[in-house]
Amino acid sequence: MAIGFVNAVVLDCPDTVALGEFYQRVLGGELKTDDPDWVTLDCGLGRAHLAFQPSTDYAPPEFPDPHGSQQYHLDVQVTDFDAAQAQLIEAGARPIEGQAFDGFRVFLDPVGHPFCIVHH
Repeated sequence: MAIGFVNAVVLDCPDTVALGEFYQRVLGGELKTDDPDWVTLDCGLGRAHLAFQPSTDYAPPEFPDPHGSQQYHLDVQVTDFDAAQAQLIEAGARPIEGQAFDGFRVFLDPVGHPFCIVHH
């Protein structure tokens, strides 16, 4: 028997609404921005959701950095790598040069969190 379930994956960021809108554009779903200190995105994660909280001293992880860590990252499944990449760049994502692997491409969101698009 499980002790609990994942309620949210929370991303620290300087602008909760802007980052929430970026991920809403990427993943779809309903964005709740009533409280700018806790913005949530219901994007089909079952009972869990993505949440965004402000961090006045936010500093993105260094990536790629052979001596550092990504902290976490999302894998977003897509059907067309090239179309998805173009849409992500238009939405504000940045591809990481040299970080494309068979079935994966790596990006940074607008505030520096790494994430991947995957094709299965």
